[in-house]
Amino acid sequence: MSEITSANQQDDAGVPRGRIARGRRLVVDILRAETDRTLAQRTAVIAFFIRASSAAIALVSQILLARWLGSHEYGVFAFAFVTLVIVGGLLPMGFPTAGQRFIAEYAEAGQSGLLRGFLDGSRLLMVAIGTTVSLLGALGLWLFGDLIDRQYLLPLYLILVCLPAYALMEVQDGIARNYSWIDLALALPYLVRPLIIIAIVGGTMLAAGSADAITGAYALIGAIWFTGVLQTLLLELRLRRRVPKVARVYAWKPWVITSLPIFLVESFYMLLTNTDVLVLSIYESPDKIGIYYAAVKTLALISFVPFAVTAASAHKYAEYGATGDRAKLEAFVRDTVNWTFWPALAATLAMLAAGKPLLWLFGPEFVDGYPLLFILVLGLMARAMVGPVDRVMNMLGQQNVCALIYAVAFALNLVLNFTLIPLFGLAGAAWATSLALIAESILLFFGARARLGLHVFILNGKR
Repeated sequence: MSEITSANQQDDAGVPRGRIARGRRLVVDILRAETDRTLAQRTAVIAFFIRASSAAIALVSQILLARWLGSHEYGVFAFAFVTLVIVGGLLPMGFPTAGQRFIAEYAEAGQSGLLRGFLDGSRLLMVAIGTTVSLLGALGLWLFGDLIDRQYLLPLYLILVCLPAYALMEVQDGIARNYSWIDLALALPYLVRPLIIIAIVGGTMLAAGSADAITGAYALIGAIWFTGVLQTLLLELRLRRRVPKVARVYAWKPWVITSLPIFLVESFYMLLTNTDVLVLSIYESPDKIGIYYAAVKTLALISFVPFAVTAASAHKYAEYGATGDRAKLEAFVRDTVNWTFWPALAATLAMLAAGKPLLWLFGPEFVDGYPLLFILVLGLMARAMVGPVDRVMNMLGQQNVCALIYAVAFALNLVLNFTLIPLFGLAGAAWATSLALIAESILLFFGARARLGLHVFILNGKR
């Protein structure tokens, strides 16, 4: 009897059965990362912990900034920062995402010249675009600055200085992810950068006794340029050991043709998720914008889950698509949807439970933003239910369809913002964003099913 029991409790390798044993084996497999699936899991776990750590740092930094600057100056800083995120996120023109596709294809085919050409050419292009847009932006502010509220004008001038380094880091993020160098992709922008901002603004507070949105803008310049230069040096050292030293071959036409639809996708998504703050600046005071922005930043941990999964998986979709391995592709898509939804659900419940005390840390007036959390999470959970479906479509040649879907979602979001904000204020902005994200998620689900035959939804029925 004891022999039978022993046999039932152990597998062929002598490892005890049961949940604890399976859990141990899963952890060991992820740490070893001997298969594509476990490598992706390990990368996703690392990415999540980096972003979770950065969420804590970012939350503390935003709390300190709100306390140091006050709700009015914090609202001005939030407007300038969101403008930087939108413009800086659009500058790479889809090259970071397209790079995850091209790098995988060139490495698989042994086309080292094209690989080296893309790695170097895309980075030089980003610096050139960032510099050009900075100069044109400064000219535009000089010519049409009278149309902008003067309290926003100088911070907008200052963030233009950040654009070349910001664009460079965006494309280097995509390159580093493709080689599973998730530490290099995320640590500097999401861990080091906010610490530098805190140090600069905090140092100003100690030295001068006060700080404002202009101080925050100068801190952004220092943090972005320092981390951008350091990331470039570290990435180049790793690439030299990984990529053969061959003559560069540039294929600008296919790169641009592939990148432009992805650029449209990412442009519409960037606008979709940030239009609320920009439209609020038309109807509401900086104090109200600060309260809304604090609510959005409080929910940041939820969005880090899909970010982490995407960081680990996008290039694998491209790889499986290039090799034609349909079974691995479908299984991997199911995995990534599950990796996205369940942790996002847990994070959502935790943030709703802790939302009010977290907002209080920004300042007593910021607690007014607590009801907004319950509205905003509806859109975030709708997106989590379909996982990184947009990256699946982009990596598998359906970037045009994805761009169209995002265009529709952005248009809906814009209409809803201009309709609901005058009627309901901050709640109107939250509803506009959530309803647009829900519509986008539904369209992406049907788009992936119709064009790729993939069932990208948490209730798949297959395991």
